[in-house]
Amino acid sequence: MGEWLPLSGLMCRAVPERVVATAGELATHAQLRQRSAQWRAAFAGRSGRWALYLEDTLEFAAALFGAWHAGVEVWLCGDTLPATLDALAPDVAGFAGDMPAARMPLKPLPLAADEALWEALDEQSTRLVVFTSGSTGAPSAIGKSLAQLAREVEALERSFGTQMEGAVVHGTVSHQHIYGLLFRVLWPLAAGRKIAPRRFFHEELAPALAQETACILVSSPAHLKRLPDALDWSGAAARLGAVFSSGGPLPLQAGAQVRRLLGQPATEIYGSSETGGIAWRRLESDAVSPWTPLPGVAWRIVGDQLEVRSPHLATADWWRSQDRVRAQGEGFVLLGRADRIVKIEERRVSLDALERCLLAQPEVAEARVLVLPGARTQLAAVVVPAAQGDALRGSSGDRALRQRLDTALAQGQDSVTRPRLWRFVAALPVNAQGKVTEAGLRALFAPAATSFRPQIQWLEQTVPEQAHGEVLADGGLAVFDGHFPQVPILPGVAQLDWAIHFAREAFALRTPVLRVDALKFQQVVRPGTRLHLELRLDTARGTVTFAWRSAAGSHAGGRVLFAPDGDRP
Repeated sequence: MGEWLPLSGLMCRAVPERVVATAGELATHAQLRQRSAQWRAAFAGRSGRWALYLEDTLEFAAALFGAWHAGVEVWLCGDTLPATLDALAPDVAGFAGDMPAARMPLKPLPLAADEALWEALDEQSTRLVVFTSGSTGAPSAIGKSLAQLAREVEALERSFGTQMEGAVVHGTVSHQHIYGLLFRVLWPLAAGRKIAPRRFFHEELAPALAQETACILVSSPAHLKRLPDALDWSGAAARLGAVFSSGGPLPLQAGAQVRRLLGQPATEIYGSSETGGIAWRRLESDAVSPWTPLPGVAWRIVGDQLEVRSPHLATADWWRSQDRVRAQGEGFVLLGRADRIVKIEERRVSLDALERCLLAQPEVAEARVLVLPGARTQLAAVVVPAAQGDALRGSSGDRALRQRLDTALAQGQDSVTRPRLWRFVAALPVNAQGKVTEAGLRALFAPAATSFRPQIQWLEQTVPEQAHGEVLADGGLAVFDGHFPQVPILPGVAQLDWAIHFAREAFALRTPVLRVDALKFQQVVRPGTRLHLELRLDTARGTVTFAWRSAAGSHAGGRVLFAPDGDRP
């Protein structure tokens, strides 16, 4: 590890011998500092709030520190979808980085040399804004000072620094959110560890990790529970020093798979956008271990709810969480959310208790229970079946599995406080942060008229040229009805419709489709297939090239020609 550099003084002096990345034009601290100066020049005189989005992690770091040194408050948007940027527009003075051309994004100025002085940042006045994931509602803006971020980075180093000597930091999560920002940008830059400047997906991750002398992986439950057995992870397992997971609980089954494939127990980080990191635990076995508070975090239990006080918070006051806990040893065990106690026809019911009962059944791998609003409040369940559940569905259908699970719930709940609506899916819907959101779950219960298309999880987007996303070809979608009754497959016309629909969403295309060229269908799509969509926009020609792929290979592809802007209906 190199010399520790405080975040406030990271750019104050050049450290020529310091290497900050494994590849790219910003591989050294001097190069990073020079690019940051170019960004500082671009932001100079532009006070206020600026939205920032960049795919390359080191370019993002250069822009972030350049903006901070110019006195700008940075707002981190999770993606560059039109709806996201439209929501941000009233709150920010402008946009910077990999943004659509229509937003007139700020770019770095090409300075020949960095001749300006760098003064240390003021930890209290230097600020950024991150957004909550939307797990329990609409995303909310959370302000953070550099002081909060710096204290958390120092706590992480005290807790885990010794096991990360000489390691390269790889990640599957975005630095545009608080967890990725801390673990993939701020912490390694302060500690002098090399950063892999781009996110990796499963097919690329195994060989990338195997090429390093030593490395760590910053990931999430959404990614870790989908590690493909078919890939060769032996090289990665020999070089990994730590695997971090945050954003939600990692299922015990997934924890066991991480140990088997990656040769390391996952270290889970518990916290939130509001609180920063609170505690950690290591999944060394299938036994549930207690959470250990991070250095500097004080905690107490009031009633049965957790309260914390730490330098990661905006104030020195106690912060009351909605998590119910009990003390165990020197730490605590999570018991579920207090705000997940709901009333159904005047009866109190715990959504967490219903989920625990479902997860205790051998037919269930994952489960979420939610309340569907309307004229009559109803409970609904979304279930990912385990192998036994799939076997039951294969022999007797969804109804048999639904009855089996309802019978299990009936041991402790009457008919009013049990789910009335069910969806069985291959995977829970997640957002760009890999989190299961209320909106994503509710969308599964949308009326049949709107269930011809799945929701998409945007994995990567560099507007306006390309976008990558994943969808689940759920068997409950109306497009499978009657095609065919004995062996359902996804119609080719649906694959084309989805590609056009998601291209419009990704690139804000509003004009009609003129024609489709080079359309090919290579193999059928069965219900439950997780599909990867690749979109590439050619602005000059007005075309979008698309390709549908899965773990089984290529399914379909083609090129769609859209009418020019002047031909909008």
